[in-house]
Amino acid sequence: MPTLIDENDDPYLWLEDLDGVDAAGWVRDRNAETVAALTGGEAFAGLQSEIRQVLDAEDRIPYPGWRGDHLYYDFWTDATHPRGMWRRTTLDQYRRPEPEWDVLLDMDALAAEEGENWVWKDVTVLRSGYQRCLISLSRGGADAVVVREFDLGRRAFVEDGFTLPEAKSIVCWIDIDHIYVATDFGSGSLTTSGYPRIVKRWRRGTPLPEAEVVYEGRVEDTEVYPSHDPTPGFERDFVIRRLDFYRTESYLLTEAGERIRITVPEDALWHVRREWLLIRLRSPWASAG
Repeated sequence: MPTLIDENDDPYLWLEDLDGVDAAGWVRDRNAETVAALTGGEAFAGLQSEIRQVLDAEDRIPYPGWRGDHLYYDFWTDATHPRGMWRRTTLDQYRRPEPEWDVLLDMDALAAEEGENWVWKDVTVLRSGYQRCLISLSRGGADAVVVREFDLGRRAFVEDGFTLPEAKSIVCWIDIDHIYVATDFGSGSLTTSGYPRIVKRWRRGTPLPEAEVVYEGRVEDTEVYPSHDPTPGFERDFVIRRLDFYRTESYLLTEAGERIRITVPEDALWHVRREWLLIRLRSPWASAG
């Protein structure tokens, strides 16, 4: 039978401190040991060169996603643009052997211009209209991001637009003047995992601290995040509590301020499409007999 260790006698308890200097130093030391052990020798150099040739190959297939009248390609990197480019093209161009791409944001140029080690993290585009988006940028690939509003027509960031300082943030559009925000709002606003536990509805032109709180998760949750369905005639809002990596608890938000539980198994995945709810099960589910 395993020996139980009292929490007060645990010699490794200091590693639980997410922002602790000692814990971070321990991680850096272990990373350095691993890099030294794996990257020495000709075999690593040869494998690295072969992988780079594949990753930078010009004949890779770009996989687009529909956005209005354009196909937005999520992101493209190559030897010339190691940080990547966010670009788009039309369906007619995409069908050609060598499509013409409209570059919306060149990450290498942005990093050089601003003197920052920017890494592309995510983007959420406003529907309908597809003229604005919220771009998440990370310094050096960290989980924390800076969020900026971007004008797709002008191919430029919006002055005095929706912006968030560096934090582990999650955002989504409601309409041109409102977004949902889950971020670090200050003391007590994060989970023990270091992610947001509070969701707010933020109106353009108003201070973030004055944004309306729409949901609060628990400190022991992994994270809490919002979702908005803009389908005409089926507009609706959701909040999701991520209990752990495999389980969630989801709610529909009503205009009256109610939170209606979506009664699917905690380990199931779900998606809405107009009047339909698609459920993908990970385990057997019995409902109503």
